[in-house]
Amino acid sequence: MFKLTSLNLNGLRSAATKGVADWVAELAPDCICMQETRVQASDIEGRFEDMAGLKGHFHFAEKKGYSGTAVYSKHVPSDIVVGWGDTEFDAEGRYLELRFDTPKRKLSVISCYFPSGSSGEERQEAKFRFLKGFFPHLVALKKEREFILCGDINIAHKEIDLKNWRGNQKNSGFLPEERAWMTRLLDAGAEGAGLVDVYRLLKPETTGEAYTWWSNRGQAYANNVGWRLDYHLATPAIASLARSESIFKTIKFSDHAPITVDYEFKL
Repeated sequence: MFKLTSLNLNGLRSAATKGVADWVAELAPDCICMQETRVQASDIEGRFEDMAGLKGHFHFAEKKGYSGTAVYSKHVPSDIVVGWGDTEFDAEGRYLELRFDTPKRKLSVISCYFPSGSSGEERQEAKFRFLKGFFPHLVALKKEREFILCGDINIAHKEIDLKNWRGNQKNSGFLPEERAWMTRLLDAGAEGAGLVDVYRLLKPETTGEAYTWWSNRGQAYANNVGWRLDYHLATPAIASLARSESIFKTIKFSDHAPITVDYEFKL
């Protein structure tokens, strides 16, 4: 099995104080994709190059204490792609792709942190720019190789993906335009990208257990007033190898919960 995990850390240093390394050691994934690391190279040196025997790879944001992605891997990649070619968003450290190419298959594991538009209109417009540019990137990548994109997508796709969907239809993360983008991403037709939402493949009707993010306001976590914002998005052949999923909520490393999927292949 290939065990793959995704987790928005809301700060690598913060998550480290909450025992994330011990949990990773117990979980023993092949790779763990992390988003919102909020670190620079100087923060990594001598402290976070490795975690639980996994080698760390990073895409740092230019702005200190902001964004950032990482992949810790048990396997040595054949290539590493830092950024997806968009100057605006590559400066924010939002995309890291590890390639594991063998005679059998060309496979990428991607950690991606989609922008949030919740802070205001300016960031929502940036989010829309990201979505517009990122779609053709994924379509082109899919023509070249198999991949699993793990990340904080910052979009709840359908009504079953958040608790209070009626009251959030005008809020970032559940806007009609964002949801339509996700629908198109998962559409196998000529206009779609044909990717697969792996969690929904395995758990098509699950509601409350599916949530991966909770607001820090009020008693959202205690009352499970959550959103499903964290995904595994895979090309169809790889998605068909997904066998089990788990969302870990026993320990709270950040305002997100890690999602793990076991795939029936080995590198």
